[in-house]
Amino acid sequence: MSITAKPVLKDKFWIVENKGVRIGTLSKNEEGYVINEKGSINMFKTENALKRKYGKSFLTATITDTTNNEDTVLAVHGYPTRSKPYNSMFDIKNKLPLFTKSKKSKSVYCAGYYLIKFNVNWLKSFCPKVITIERNEYVGPFRTELEMKVALSNANRAN
Repeated sequence: MSITAKPVLKDKFWIVENKGVRIGTLSKNEEGYVINEKGSINMFKTENALKRKYGKSFLTATITDTTNNEDTVLAVHGYPTRSKPYNSMFDIKNKLPLFTKSKKSKSVYCAGYYLIKFNVNWLKSFCPKVITIERNEYVGPFRTELEMKVALSNANRAN
């Protein structure tokens, strides 16, 4: 059987997959194991009962740390990003740290936190597209969410 349970929370919650495709979830509580598969819920009192149904290797997958601190730089010119930045650059005229999300992408994003004015309201934004910044009034970039929130509070007070 190629059904496996990949841990999300150690010894508490798993994603159930069949050949890499998600088919359900598994959770453990004080009464045993509860598997929710395609809308049907099944209860197993012990790990052995679970393995009898799904196979000995069902719960053998482990959580692995795939991050490598040397390869994972989630910032552009000191401004944070959510994804690994590619093609990082700095727009000197507008003072914006820019990046793409893949090597061949043509969509350019601004690293950091921003306030963007849509109609009459200021909205918080993290790593917006450059085109959004170009089409709207904005304040930023900010290195932290706290800096952005202080600026939002000041912008709201000014209105």
